[in-house]
Amino acid sequence: MGCFSCFDSKEEEKLNPQRDDRKEVHLTAPSNISRLSSGADRLKTRSINGSKRELLGLKDAPDVQIAAHTFTFRELAAATSNFRPESFIGEGGFGRVYKGRLPSGQVVAVKQLDRNGLQGNREFLVEVLMLSLLHHPNLVNLIGYCADGDQRLLVYEFMPLGSLEDHLHDLPPDKEPLDWNTRMKIAAGAAKGLEYLHDKANPPVIYRDFKSSNILLEENFFPKLSDFGLAKLGPTGDKSHVSTRVMGTYGYCAPEYAMTGQLTVKSDVYSFGVVFLELITGRKAIDSTMPQGEQNLVAWARPLFNDRRKFAKLADPRLQGQFPMRGLYQALAVASMCIQEQAAARPLIGDVVTALSYLANQVDDKRNKDDRGGRICRNEDGAGGGSGRKWPDLDGGSEKEDSPRETARMLNRDLDRERAVAEAKMWGENWREKRRQNAQGSFDGTNG
Repeated sequence: MGCFSCFDSKEEEKLNPQRDDRKEVHLTAPSNISRLSSGADRLKTRSINGSKRELLGLKDAPDVQIAAHTFTFRELAAATSNFRPESFIGEGGFGRVYKGRLPSGQVVAVKQLDRNGLQGNREFLVEVLMLSLLHHPNLVNLIGYCADGDQRLLVYEFMPLGSLEDHLHDLPPDKEPLDWNTRMKIAAGAAKGLEYLHDKANPPVIYRDFKSSNILLEENFFPKLSDFGLAKLGPTGDKSHVSTRVMGTYGYCAPEYAMTGQLTVKSDVYSFGVVFLELITGRKAIDSTMPQGEQNLVAWARPLFNDRRKFAKLADPRLQGQFPMRGLYQALAVASMCIQEQAAARPLIGDVVTALSYLANQVDDKRNKDDRGGRICRNEDGAGGGSGRKWPDLDGGSEKEDSPRETARMLNRDLDRERAVAEAKMWGENWREKRRQNAQGSFDGTNG
């Protein structure tokens, strides 16, 4: 939930100390980004220039009111029993989070800004703007906010299962680890949230702080992205990137962004790859308790991608071998593509969604297959090595095809086919529309 500079970047800018925060803040959005939506509701223009491209330039365009409920501090104090310790459920860079209940009976999560924390009014404004304008099943719902005097609070839907981090790391002995099927579903859902931000929102949005603690879980482990305080509008027109201060969380930052401050949607894809590796391996992105050479998850995993005999070592030992071996290889292929050093070599998030939806659906569709179908493999020796097993329900691949590299090629072929089908459908629709317009024009000319 919290965020900090990736690599000792410039200290967070201080807010103007002369500013009078006693008055209630009325949040507004620049008129040219007043709606961020998908499908037929997309914006008519992507021409966002200069500082107006930044959500933080609110003073330049105070004409559009944000459609989010405003609460008084007294109302939220009552909802959380005066922020008593019994209501406390977590803490992050923004501040402390409390469970509350509104007069309507709705259970909510209330985040109270820590005025001495790393995040301030700037991130508060961005969070309210983003979650007021963006709506998708895999994004957490913002119910409202409080900007009463010097108090800054955010009110969200309550996510009963906490964060993905809570279910992956530092588990108590009596807590069951996530099974493989659930992990793939969480990954696919989180990727869909990113896909909405990158491809459906207009202008595109770069999340900039994708990590396991920011993926919240509803009932049945349905994932939703949260904490949008660091989000940025993506490049538009002929721009290739957005230049900004390096912010985020160490271990998840894409290398090119950490070194240059140049931010693209591929930066989010890298962060997604790190989280996906966390899901596969059960390891933290950065873990100082591990031996030297294993503390950075990406640095530890990359060499293992080159040796088929070591693939099983990448699986979380808490799974106790209960996973489809071919599914593991395909998941590793996706992860390895996402964490490529060069941003251009990483896939678009839409392609990742296609691949992960394929994996998640395979587990569902074939859950009840017998051993002859090759779905579940238990590594009795606990060490691993390649499966050496034929998987007839997945193209009957050979051992050579079991490598992440070969699997990546296979997935890319699937993606190419899907793109070709989509393009054919689009061409057909355009062709029919053109015929309809020509017919209409001919009719109009005849009767003119």
